[in-house]
Amino acid sequence: MNVKVRDGLWAAVALLLALVTLFAPLGRPVHWWLVVASALWAAALVPLSARWPRWAIVLTAPLNGVNNLLAIAPTSLVVFRAARSVRSQGQLWALVGVTAVLQAAFGGLHSWRAGDSMTEYVLGTLFSVIFLLISPAVSGALIGRRKPLTQVLMERNDYLEHARALTASTARSATRAHIASEMHDMLSHRLRQLTAHAGALEQSAAEQAPELREQVELIRRTSAVAMEELREILGVLGTSSEHDEDAGTRADVERLVAASAAAGLSVHLDWSGADLADADARLRRAVHRVVREALTNVHKHAPSARTRVSVDVADRVRVEVVNGPSAAPRGAGTRRGLIGLEERVALIGGSFLAEVPTGAGFRVTANLPSHPVVQEETGASGAVVEAPPPITAEILTVPRVVGGGCLATLSLVPALGTVFVLLLVATFGRDEITRQEFDAFQPSVTHEQEVTETFGFGVPSDHGGCFRYHVSESGDRDFELCFDRNSGLLTAKRELAR
Repeated sequence: MNVKVRDGLWAAVALLLALVTLFAPLGRPVHWWLVVASALWAAALVPLSARWPRWAIVLTAPLNGVNNLLAIAPTSLVVFRAARSVRSQGQLWALVGVTAVLQAAFGGLHSWRAGDSMTEYVLGTLFSVIFLLISPAVSGALIGRRKPLTQVLMERNDYLEHARALTASTARSATRAHIASEMHDMLSHRLRQLTAHAGALEQSAAEQAPELREQVELIRRTSAVAMEELREILGVLGTSSEHDEDAGTRADVERLVAASAAAGLSVHLDWSGADLADADARLRRAVHRVVREALTNVHKHAPSARTRVSVDVADRVRVEVVNGPSAAPRGAGTRRGLIGLEERVALIGGSFLAEVPTGAGFRVTANLPSHPVVQEETGASGAVVEAPPPITAEILTVPRVVGGGCLATLSLVPALGTVFVLLLVATFGRDEITRQEFDAFQPSVTHEQEVTETFGFGVPSDHGGCFRYHVSESGDRDFELCFDRNSGLLTAKRELAR
C-alpha cells in the first residue's frame, strides 16, 4: 500500500476515534471544541511522524492536557513510528525525556482543572509515560536499529556471492589455462615431429616407393590438420599462442585469402569498417575460424568456383563467405567443421547460417557481437553460472514477523488495551439514573467518585460543577447533580426539564 494512503487511513482512524468523546465522554466532559481540537491534533501527528519524527514525539505531550483519552491512546503508534526514524540513540532518549516532562506538566494542568487527587495524577502520568511513550520508543528504536543492520547484511551477502562467483570463474580459467599449457607442451611438440617425419617420408616414398606416395601424403595432411585443431582447442580453453596473436585482424584475413588464391582458388576480399586489432580475442578467433573453415570447404568441394569473402565491422561484425557454382563434382562432407563453427559462434552470443543460396553455390554467414559478454566454456560445466541474487529482506519474512511483529505488538498493547476498555465503557456505561437511585443521593454525604463509578460522567450543566443525567423512566426529564470542587461531595441535586 502507498505510504501516503496508509498515513491517510491511520489519520482518519485517529480522528474518528477521538471524536467518539463528543457522544460518549470517557471522563469529566469538556467543551466540544476542545474534543474536536484534540482529535485534529491526534490525526495530524500521524503523517507528521513520517516527515518530522522528532517534532512528532514532542507534540504528543499537549494531548495530555485535554480530557480526551481516545485522542491520547494513538500517540503510542506515533511514538513507535517516529522512534524508528531517529538514528541517534542519544537524541531519541533526550526527546523522550523532554516529552515525559511535558506530559507530566500537561497532565498536572488537566488534573488541577478536573480536581483529581495527587495519587490519581501520579498514576495517570506514570501510565502515560511508561506505556504510551517509553514502551513504543524502545520498540521503535530496536526496529530502527535493525533496519540499517539488515541492509548492511544484504550488501555483504551480495558482495560475498559475487566474490564467490568470481573466484569460481577464476579457478575455471586457471584450470583451462593449465590444461592448455599441458596440451601445448606435450602434444604440439609431438605433432610437429610427426609432420616433419611425414614430410621426409613423403620425399623418400616419391623416390623409392611411388605407390605409397598418396598414403604418406595423407599422413602429412592429417598431422597438419591435427596441429591446426590443437591450436583451436587451445583458443577455446582461453590461451593464446604465438600463432593467433593477430587472428581475425584484417591482416590475418588477408593472409588467409592470399594463401587460398596462391593455392589456385579464385577469391577476393571485401572489408568494410575498422580493423579488429583491438577487438576481443574471442571475437577475432571466431572471425578467423569462420573464414578459414569456409575457405577450406571451398577448396574441398568447389575449387573452381569464384569466391567472395566479406567482413563488415559495425555495431556487430558480419562475416560472409560465398562461392558460386563449380564445374568439379561436389565431394561428400561430414559437416563437422560447420557444426563446430556454429557452436563457436553461439558461445560468444552470435548467430550462424550455412546454406545453398538461390541458384547454386554455397554461403556461410556469421553475425557476431562486437563485445562478447558470454565466456566460452567447454566440458561438463556448461555456461558460466551467474551469482545468485542477494538475499533480500523479503526472504527473512518469518524472523522479521516474529521479531518486529512482537516488538510492535508489545509497544501497541497498552494503547490498544486502553482504546478497547474505553470503548467498552463508552458503549456499556450507564448515563441514566432511576428516581430511586436519585433519591438515595444525600448532599454532603455522597461523593462524586461513587456516582461516576456507577453512572459515569454526566453532561456539563450551565451551573459550574454540575452535571446532568437522564431520568430512566422519563424521556423529557434530567437529574442535575452538583459537587464541591475541593471535597468532591454532593452539594445540590434537582430535577430539570430538557
